[in-house]
Amino acid sequence: MSKKKVLVISTSLRAKSNSNELARAFARGAESAGHEVEFVSLRGKKIAFCVGCLSCGETGKCAIRDDMAEIERKILEVDVVVWATPIYYYEISGQMKTAIDRLNPIYSKDYRFRDVYLLTTAAEDEEFVPQRAVSALEGWIACLPKARLKGTLFCGGVTAPDEIQGSPKLQEAFELGAKVGED
Repeated sequence: MSKKKVLVISTSLRAKSNSNELARAFARGAESAGHEVEFVSLRGKKIAFCVGCLSCGETGKCAIRDDMAEIERKILEVDVVVWATPIYYYEISGQMKTAIDRLNPIYSKDYRFRDVYLLTTAAEDEEFVPQRAVSALEGWIACLPKARLKGTLFCGGVTAPDEIQGSPKLQEAFELGAKVGED
């Protein structure tokens, strides 16, 4: 197994976020397997909505100047992209959707990543809860012919900040991260 560059993107804006903790466990697992891991939180980042101007199709970069340009650069330079999001109304967070929309400039670029993971948390714990979130990410991946959804992990039944502590899902996230690079 070769060493991979992994970017973990936590999209929750809440302090002591459950999805953020799941992402950190995944990151620790990937690091334990010898991978180079960078953790980025959207908390505190200035990311504006895509305005649909399509100038990125002509220039290769977004016309909006904010923190998304740096995140896009990081995404282009890694082998693995991991998204972590709380599920709101059975969907990905608005912050994650906004970030994905702003990644339009990468479609015409030679992105390096092939594997994409999705880590989700929600108050509800039924098996169907993450389906729409997974579908939303699959929509992004469908536009990236070299990328694939490599794995998902859902932790339901966590509502309050930091409620995930002690959950066996943290160990599952660690183990999933430790398997990065395996086929």
